[in-house]
Amino acid sequence: MMEICRIAGVNPDDRDAVEAAFAGIAPQPIACCNWAAAYPYAPQVSFRMFHTGAWLLVRFEVAERYTMAQVIRDNGEVWTDSCVELFLAPDASGYYNFEASCAGRLLLAYRRSRHESEKASSEVLAAVKRYPSLPFGETFGEREGDNRWTLTLAIPPRALFRHAIDSWSGMKVRMNLYKCGDRLSHPHFLSWMPIRTDTPDFHRPEFFAEVMLAE
Repeated sequence: MMEICRIAGVNPDDRDAVEAAFAGIAPQPIACCNWAAAYPYAPQVSFRMFHTGAWLLVRFEVAERYTMAQVIRDNGEVWTDSCVELFLAPDASGYYNFEASCAGRLLLAYRRSRHESEKASSEVLAAVKRYPSLPFGETFGEREGDNRWTLTLAIPPRALFRHAIDSWSGMKVRMNLYKCGDRLSHPHFLSWMPIRTDTPDFHRPEFFAEVMLAE
């Protein structure tokens, strides 16, 4: 079981402290190209993660040939842009999908299944801090080239809005992380943990991995 380390006292807005914390954490590849026959393109993607008790911080690091950001608002169709995602289940009742475009637009919902969902309110969305290396909220058409970008999410426990959780410390959760871009010229669907389905489907908690968040 993977353990997410606790680093106390890091303020997500203190970029130097956050960078120092991430520097001591080995990156994990998001490299499972589960449907390579239909979608062979695979950008280079990894993530690093730690928590402070009050915040769960995850940074996605992306190197890709095709990048786009056209979604203009939160809870929009961010998966159609250059998108990174964290799906997290605190228990067996359901899971939360955090989906963010390269420009920091965020979709957050609680789901019992792909089709049974409740989107987060604007207040909950605002509680999730986003730090894209690209200008926040910038919109642009597809850019082709040696495109490299990062996105850090700082997630408070209250973002799990259908649960009463006040600290990340000591939690055992199940999760998977993804990279996609459904409307890019080269669509792709990568995952951290492998998904054994015939067609792309990230909404499959049976393929989540169990992780422990350190005390």
